[in-house]
Amino acid sequence: MNTLVPRLLPLLLSFPLTAQDHTRGYDDTPMLPGQKWRVHDAARPRPPKVDPGAAAEEPAVPPSDAVVLFDGEDLSAWRGRDGAAKWEVEDGAMTVNGTGDISTEQEFGDCQLHLEWRAPTDPTEEGQHRGNSGVFFFGRYEIQILDSFGSQTYADGQAAALYGQFPPDVNACRPPGEWQTYDIVFRAPRFTANGKLESPAYVTVLHNGVLVHDHRAMVGATAHRAVAQYAAHGPAGPIRLQDHGNPVSFRNIWVRPLESAVSSTPRTR
Repeated sequence: MNTLVPRLLPLLLSFPLTAQDHTRGYDDTPMLPGQKWRVHDAARPRPPKVDPGAAAEEPAVPPSDAVVLFDGEDLSAWRGRDGAAKWEVEDGAMTVNGTGDISTEQEFGDCQLHLEWRAPTDPTEEGQHRGNSGVFFFGRYEIQILDSFGSQTYADGQAAALYGQFPPDVNACRPPGEWQTYDIVFRAPRFTANGKLESPAYVTVLHNGVLVHDHRAMVGATAHRAVAQYAAHGPAGPIRLQDHGNPVSFRNIWVRPLESAVSSTPRTR
């Protein structure tokens, strides 16, 4: 008899299942504060599907007071983890290519953000492996980007979710390969002088013109399989786009700072 097997069995059973096994969610994660659901709860009802209407043929024109972060030409407003941003730019769009997340050179506090994104056509994966990316305010508060059109995953991880915290009220995803829009109003959290949370971050999100979060308070900084928490930080931070290994494309990204007390200043390298 192989005596190694009995000794290894408890260890093997303690290993988590693969991500693919958890396409529909988890049943062993912590409870979300003030909710009856776990983080990424497999039993949480999925938002109902609504048809957002046809995608626009051309990018929307930014407002005259917007800070244009990507106009289809270059990545000069962005930086990568080791210097210059290196995502592919072609035909007016930039596409994730495995070179890592990119973040804005400028930092923002309260703001209105518009971006347009497109998941790959003819997806071959499911769940969290299907057109996965994300947009992060202050580099830490995420609105999920995912191909959720006809694909099953946990409710707080689908497109337009406040990842790991709240699902969108409805699923307004267009089919893969079509352009989608996010219009987001982000109100930054406030902290006291000694680092205590004074007020949480609040987020309003329209996905393809459909309201899916209405001034919703975030639980904290985005986390996976854990309850989000706040840690004190400054009044402004970068906007980050995630490289999750899927070739998601972006175009027409602009932002409007909403608070005069928070300047939009370049980051130091």
